[in-house]
Amino acid sequence: MITFKVLLFAGLHEICGTPFLSVTVTNDARVMDLIHAAEQLCPSLVGQVFRVAVDSRYVAAETKLPALAEIAFIPPVSGG
Repeated sequence: MITFKVLLFAGLHEICGTPFLSVTVTNDARVMDLIHAAEQLCPSLVGQVFRVAVDSRYVAAETKLPALAEIAFIPPVSGG
């Protein structure tokens, strides 16, 4: 098992009430497994729209998670 510190940005930080989640998954986990585990810790994530960045790069749901990676959940944002 491996635990990732998942950074939550913008509205995700607000709905979970914390700037990050400590999410534990199996060593061979993929991004989709991490999202599911995070939803168990913060059920308010279910149905939210966000992208996942691994080491500052957006990745697909089937991407395998490397050990010691920096993970971030980033919702769509608009600027002005």
